[in-house]
Parts: sequence; C-alpha cells; structure tokens
Amino acid sequence: MVYTMRDVARRAGVSPATVSRVLNNTHYISDETKARVLKIVDELNYYKNVHARRLATGKSDLFGLVISDIANPFFPEVIRGFQLAAWDRGFDALLLNTEYSHQRTIAVVRKLVESDVRGVAIMTSSIDSTATRELTNAGIGIVFSNLCSAEKLISNIKVDYSKGIAQAIEHVALLGHRRCAVIAGPEGNRTATTITQALVTGLTRRGMKPSPVTNSNYRVDAGASAVRDILVAPEIPTVIFCGSDLIAMGAMSALEEAGVRVPDDISVVGIDNISFATLARPPLTTINVPREELGVTAFHALEKILQLKRHGGTEYTLETELVVRKSTAAARRTKLRITK
Repeated sequence: MVYTMRDVARRAGVSPATVSRVLNNTHYISDETKARVLKIVDELNYYKNVHARRLATGKSDLFGLVISDIANPFFPEVIRGFQLAAWDRGFDALLLNTEYSHQRTIAVVRKLVESDVRGVAIMTSSIDSTATRELTNAGIGIVFSNLCSAEKLISNIKVDYSKGIAQAIEHVALLGHRRCAVIAGPEGNRTATTITQALVTGLTRRGMKPSPVTNSNYRVDAGASAVRDILVAPEIPTVIFCGSDLIAMGAMSALEEAGVRVPDDISVVGIDNISFATLARPPLTTINVPREELGVTAFHALEKILQLKRHGGTEYTLETELVVRKSTAAARRTKLRITK
C-alpha cells in the first residue's frame, strides 16, 4: 500500500505541515515530535513525493554540482561537502561531470535547466561564464570557483593559493634548494594558470627562477613525460613543484623509474592534499586545499543568492596551507647522475 503525508500526519498526531518540516528539516521541531514522526515514517515505509512537492511549491528539491572528472581524486571531498550541506537543509544534489568536453558541457547545462535546479555549483575550470548564461537567463543561481567577480545570480569562491605557495617556497629555500622546476597543470586551464603564475613569481622573487616550466594533464599518468624533459635539462633541479598531487605522484613514479631517489636526489611538492598523498612513497609534501569546505561553502553561497531579494552574488575566499611530509629534504650537494 502507498501511504501519503496525510497518513503519516494522522498516525503521528500532527499536521501534514509538521511532517513536511520534519522531512525537509526546514524549521525547528522538538526532538520528541521529530522522533514520533520519523518512527511512523519508518513503520509505513513512507517516501516523499518530490513531483507532488514541485507541483505544490513550484520549485524542485535539486541543486546541481558540476565537476570536470569523476575519476580525479580532488573532487570526492568537494562532493561530500556539497551533498552533506544540501541534505542537511532537506535538498538533493544532482552531480554532473564535463569530462573536459565542450559538447558534454553544453549537454550538462541543458540537463540542469531541464531539471529545474534551484542553483548550480560549478567547481571546474572547464566551463566559463559565457557557457552558463542559459542558467542565469532561467533565473538559476551559480557559484563558480576562481572564475569571476560576483554579480546578480553569480557568486565566486576564490581559493587563495598564495599563502600555501609562499610557505612551500620558504620551506624548500630553508632546505638549501636553489635550482627548481615547475610541472604545471594543463595549458589554458584557469586554475592551473593561477597556480603557475604564483609559483613562477614567488620562486623568481626568492632567487630561484624555475627552469624548465612545463605543462601536464590532470590524469593518472600526469607528470611522467614532463619529468623526462626535466632530467635531460642542462641543470637538473633539486626540487620540482607540481600543479597538483596527481602530477606530483606521476612525477615521483617517473623519477623512480629513472633511478632518481625522492627526496635524496630530487624533492617533490604537490598541491591539493588529496587522500592518496599520505599513501605515496614517500608521503607527499603538499599544499592543502580545503576541499570539503569548498563544497559546503558552494552550497551555502547558492542558498544565500536565493534568499537575497535581488539575488545578488557574494565573493568568498578559502585559504591554503603547506603540509610537510617526507617528499622534501635538504638539497643534494653533488651533481645528479642518471643511471637509467
């Protein structure tokens, strides 16, 4: 038998509105009432009718979250933070990924509009503001990461890499490193460009102008081909700064294959502090990006847009910080000989 919200309310001795508030966690309800309602919900195996709610309120329960690659270990904590924040407020999250494809991006935007989402968190650099005008034209709020200034229906979360990068540069300088290289993220990627510029500027200012500066993708094989270029450079660096932890771990694997010891011969620094960073051998020194906080902030930013009368956007900032592990050590004093 299919039960309705009225059935739940009658058995719990409360109004249908109270049942709705308990299920959607939208108003304060006493613990006793909440427990009684949830007990009946469990007994009747009752499920919310989201279609009925949409007809009644004219709004969906959905918020969208767009990422670039579900296989990239940067994103699970972002997803977790966003989903937990949404569920805590009685909403659901629709997760979509672009796979770095322009055609897929168009399809993703269309799907979001068709799904009548209340707002969308776009946590990937593979979408720009022009590609999402269809969303704002439909009155859907958006929060970006490291993209643009806030405006009507648009907020932006800036991940400030400067503090973490400055700490990383100071860390290796104190270890005696003077020759360094940078393996940046993909060319044309906004976040990768921001990180590269901060690294090159900071290292140059510290008297360690990086050479070479190469690019890599964010896939599992990231960093390997870039390492081969570094190892044939006239002066092999004593430390390599990488644009992500995936790149750093790919680089460490390639260094090991070439017979180069990390950190004895070459130190390696990553960015992101993904969960796998502690499992690398040696554990990776990296710059922590608070990814779960990024997801939570993204959801709250969307809620704030919807609550404001004129739907104005807001600027948010998240700080980064260096996490020192075992992939960095004192700079070698002798010339490196490649045996493989």
